[in-house]
Amino acid sequence: MSAWLSHHFHAFALAIKRLAGAPFGSLLSIGVIGIAFSLPAGIYVMLENLQALSGRFSGAPQLSLFLKLETNQDQVAELESRLKQNPNVASFRFVSRDQAIEQFRQGSELADVLDGLARNPLPDAFVITAKTPSPEALEGLRAELGKLPQVEHVQVDSDWARRLDALLKLGRLAVLMLAALLSFSVVAVAFNIIRLQILTMRDEIEVAKLIGATNRFIRRPFLYFGAIQGIVGGAVAWLIISLAIHLIDEQLEQLMRLYEINFHLYHLSLEDSLSLLLFSAWLGWTGAWISVSNHFRQIEPR
Repeated sequence: MSAWLSHHFHAFALAIKRLAGAPFGSLLSIGVIGIAFSLPAGIYVMLENLQALSGRFSGAPQLSLFLKLETNQDQVAELESRLKQNPNVASFRFVSRDQAIEQFRQGSELADVLDGLARNPLPDAFVITAKTPSPEALEGLRAELGKLPQVEHVQVDSDWARRLDALLKLGRLAVLMLAALLSFSVVAVAFNIIRLQILTMRDEIEVAKLIGATNRFIRRPFLYFGAIQGIVGGAVAWLIISLAIHLIDEQLEQLMRLYEINFHLYHLSLEDSLSLLLFSAWLGWTGAWISVSNHFRQIEPR
């Protein structure tokens, strides 16, 4: 175990030495990786913030629960008790028939027509706010409440939620495609950097193989080199996103004050940040592995 750790520590130290030996080239390659990762990660953060911000402007989606005309006060009280116990209901308010027709009379030009009616045609209703704003949750709650015996009809205000959900899914697909393309470019960058290093050390590598060095021993420092470049590039991407959020948040805060909304942009979560760093390190490692393996195939005797 100590020999294994010693070999890996030696390879890691050699990779650091090679990075420090060419600081300008290392900074350029790390900068390219950082910028490449900051694009999809930044768009992902903006989509998450857009989803949170849209809830502030649009409000939570609501369901209108229209009761049967013959529903009495005891049945209304029973239904109110059921709504209080329903875990999917965040809040609700009762709108009586008299309140409904009065609101309709004030908001329309048909007051004379309404006054001529023999009786109030509008039913009692509950306006319900769901705990989960997703279209699937709203439809599930609508189906559940529609089975209650006192309920005549349930109207779901979920059109905006469906549109937003569709736009966010499209945005996430675009982020995934962009991340795949830029990941390929990161692998290509790591491949070329390692290839150039191999060319400058070609004689040294061939001598090491002649005296018995294994491919794994020769490959290990290059793998650490690629992984270190990748993880530092991921950290640069994280810093770029952090700076962009800080600058945008200052301007956005002034805009939010006009709407009397207290909102601040969210950064990448701890889980997303670790995923970014690990994924960038893996891509750098992959590019290095492909480059070294390709060189071994070229120098192996046939």
